[in-house]
Amino acid sequence: MSTAAEGKAQLRKAARTAGESSLLEIPARAGFAASGLIQVLLGGLAIQLGAAHVGEVDQTGALDEVTKLPGGFIVLWIAAIGLFALALWLLTEAVLVRAGSTADRWIARGEHLSKAVAYSALGLTAIAFADGHPSHASTTTRQISAGILASPTGQIGLGVLGLVTGAVGGYFVVKGIRRRFRQDVQVPDGVAGHVVVVLGMVGYIAKGIVVVLAGAAFVLAAIRAQPATATGLAGGLSALQQLPFGGVLTVVVGLGLIASGVYNIARAWLARF
Repeated sequence: MSTAAEGKAQLRKAARTAGESSLLEIPARAGFAASGLIQVLLGGLAIQLGAAHVGEVDQTGALDEVTKLPGGFIVLWIAAIGLFALALWLLTEAVLVRAGSTADRWIARGEHLSKAVAYSALGLTAIAFADGHPSHASTTTRQISAGILASPTGQIGLGVLGLVTGAVGGYFVVKGIRRRFRQDVQVPDGVAGHVVVVLGMVGYIAKGIVVVLAGAAFVLAAIRAQPATATGLAGGLSALQQLPFGGVLTVVVGLGLIASGVYNIARAWLARF
């Protein structure tokens, strides 16, 4: 066996050991629950935006709502630990992907890696709130976009980021429609199983729509060379507000995000590890 093959085998063995560890599984399940809580709060903020046209919907607003809960700062620390554990588990899953065609394996790896990055970023934001030094998600997104645009090929880079983000959103929509998420959880029998499947379908579709809109905002910022246009989740929902019946559509998406959150909370118990 070559040195490269031996290294790959050792990496897979280490990843498998980490992925099967109960020390990682328990906090990772807490990470699913934390992510679900944040999505429920995001959905509530989106409904408020669509119905009353007030507020800005992003992870910052959701985490700010957590701080208002009894013991909110403790919840934030627990959430951060769970989110980091979930990110680490996703990284191990990315290494262990072997089923399917070459294209399917790379798509699965891309999904795991992108989620790991997202959960890690959310965990860092949760720590900032718990430590009393919150950062605004939209501001951070604009700063990152400005940094990309400042490079020689900035517009192309930001445009590619937008297209990739939109593709991830489209993947979520397809995953919801085709119910591919069922392989991620142990679907219970009876009515409970039907409820979990419906929540997963609605949640993935709603989440995918928001991510597609966020990607469109990045592309628009690249075309205009205006980083202020790239505001992530908040920008996506603000763009939705501008459409005919935008308020109603935003409320519907908000309900979908709540469904996604409830699904993730259920996934904390039902996830396949």
